Amino acid sequence: MTNDSLYRYLFDGVSVRGELVQLSDTYQQIISSKEYPAPVQHLLGELLVATSLLTATLKFEGSITVQLQGNGPVKLAVINGDHNQQMRGVARWDGDVQAGTITDLIGKGHLVITITPNQGERYQGVVGLEGNSLAACLENYFASSEQLKTRIWLRTGEIDGQAKAAGMLLQILPDGQGHENDFEHLEQLTETVKNDELFTLPAQDVLYRLYHQETVKLFDPQDVSFHCGCSRERSASAICSIERDEVERIVAEEGQIALHCDYCGTSYAFDSVDVAALFENAATNGSNQVH
Repeated sequence: MTNDSLYRYLFDGVSVRGELVQLSDTYQQIISSKEYPAPVQHLLGELLVATSLLTATLKFEGSITVQLQGNGPVKLAVINGDHNQQMRGVARWDGDVQAGTITDLIGKGHLVITITPNQGERYQGVVGLEGNSLAACLENYFASSEQLKTRIWLRTGEIDGQAKAAGMLLQILPDGQGHENDFEHLEQLTETVKNDELFTLPAQDVLYRLYHQETVKLFDPQDVSFHCGCSRERSASAICSIERDEVERIVAEEGQIALHCDYCGTSYAFDSVDVAALFENAATNGSNQVH
């Protein structure tokens, strides 16, 4: 079985498309950046699967951010993914987080989906947290904003002590040829999928078990990976955006100034020598610019 892959598939003669994603390493890297409580890990896993499935619907180069925010124990949970299926994510919480429905975790809040093309205008959709699960909230989003019949299955768990996340999506194609009966038939078949099947079987075997009486066209998989994008260079640029006196004050008090990346857990530290070099280089580069 190939881990961390997204599969797209179509049904012969039926205007319904499907997706299946299976994640291991990407999920583990995201939840290892902090000591997340178990319910937060599961929520991030579901968000990760959902973002991968939604990113696969992009018809252009760009990214999607799926974000939950509210006044509950989990204040924020967010996953960002791009058309290359490069993912990163983070969550913030207060106190002891108990397992429960999405409203138990997030409280009164919203689901925010932000689509950012590399070229073109950014689009943002906001829906209330209606339903007891993230999948239900996403289905409501598609019903209200896209007007496309959509079903989503999100699963997280463990196999041999390793965190796993997987999921599936069915959606009527926007060609006007999709029939409700066809969709409901495929929906009922997909509803029977088991966690162990999603976590351990190759995608081809999962699809055969679910749809062996259908003719399914399975496309080549796309790799899914964790990608943070942080670097020492970016941290240096961020430091140079702060007043030098303030940076030097922090270094004098702390011995260094450090920037911590919430996405991957990496810290970048700069001492007084580093800081002096940063600002001298910035001044030199600024003076060399042609005005």
